[in-house]
Amino acid sequence: MIRVAVAAFSAAIWLLTGAAYAQAPDTIKIGVLADMSSLYADLGGPGSVTAAQMAVEDFGGSVLGKKVEVVSADHQNKPDIGASIARQWFDTDGVQMITDLTTSSVALAVQEVAREKNKVLMITGAASSDLTGKNCAPTSIHYAYDTTALANGTGAAVVKAGGTTWFFITADYAFGHALQKDTASVVEANGGKVVGSVNVPLNTADFSSYLLQAQASKAQIIGLANAGGDTINSIKQAAEFGIVKGGQKLAGLLLFVSDVHSLGLQTAQGLELTESFYWDQDDQTRAWSKKFFDKTGKEPTMTQAGVYSAVTQYLNAIKASNSIDGPTVVKYLQSKPINDFMIRNGHLQPDGSVVHDMYLYQVKTPAESKGQWDLYNLVATIPGAEAFKRPHGNECPAVKG
Repeated sequence: MIRVAVAAFSAAIWLLTGAAYAQAPDTIKIGVLADMSSLYADLGGPGSVTAAQMAVEDFGGSVLGKKVEVVSADHQNKPDIGASIARQWFDTDGVQMITDLTTSSVALAVQEVAREKNKVLMITGAASSDLTGKNCAPTSIHYAYDTTALANGTGAAVVKAGGTTWFFITADYAFGHALQKDTASVVEANGGKVVGSVNVPLNTADFSSYLLQAQASKAQIIGLANAGGDTINSIKQAAEFGIVKGGQKLAGLLLFVSDVHSLGLQTAQGLELTESFYWDQDDQTRAWSKKFFDKTGKEPTMTQAGVYSAVTQYLNAIKASNSIDGPTVVKYLQSKPINDFMIRNGHLQPDGSVVHDMYLYQVKTPAESKGQWDLYNLVATIPGAEAFKRPHGNECPAVKG
């Protein structure tokens, strides 16, 4: 009887200390879950890990008296792998927040795990507007950009400049479909017309058959609803086919500074694109980007700058709310404006979307550029309310109705 009582007492003590650990771990861990080795590695990947580490270092390395640690993993662009890593991180490894999440299908899968565990996501890499639409979750934050903002930026600008007939080459997964859908809505709302589209498997090397279909459509604009290595390959191969010389134009609907740098100005010149961040935008962006460049030898993308900003905002919210509880942290973030070197005039909406200014850029000609990373001319600043306005409303239960 005594042994049973002692065992029960020991079990109770273990449960209490286990619960206390879950509520207040000795180390607060932040996970960077990204494509570390494939077509999106340059726009996020190891650079996102560096950005997260920089944010923790600049914050002082601790919060609420506890050490902050960055962990990372490669989701390999596979939703099941991403969800499995997230579940292990949340359940056994003490991770409190996950960021980057390049690849929308992975982000959507991880978002369901975070919903179940009440943990915070700060998504800077994935783009699908469904993350804050029909799939929105209470502790998930879409931070840097989304397909709605990209469509309202590049799509609207191209139509207004006379590009009224469109053919889409679309990455065949959640991101590509969302980007095509959102851009098509903007094109049609501005008087344009979609004449066709083709879905392309992720990480495709040969775009020739798809480009020939686009060429045969006679559309004025070939909308590239893809990203990273897929965008680079499709633009390079379009140049080889002489598509632009033949009178059609390309619209890169999601381009990163790393893509343009890889393409070179001779190939990319004249392209219009929408970004939430450019390293040479102003003194603030240049100062932070210099620190990043010194560590990586590259200028940062909007995904990588977004990771630094998101981690910093997250740590500030933990400190201010005196809590690592997911809903508590998100509630605090919703209560304050977000303004820093990367996010301008930002605020967190109930659907999880951070609404902020976006920027329409045009890629410079080789003659205009003063250096290998001097790539963009600013065309227009797009206020957040305009950039993130959904053409057909939002299906998120938090705002619907």
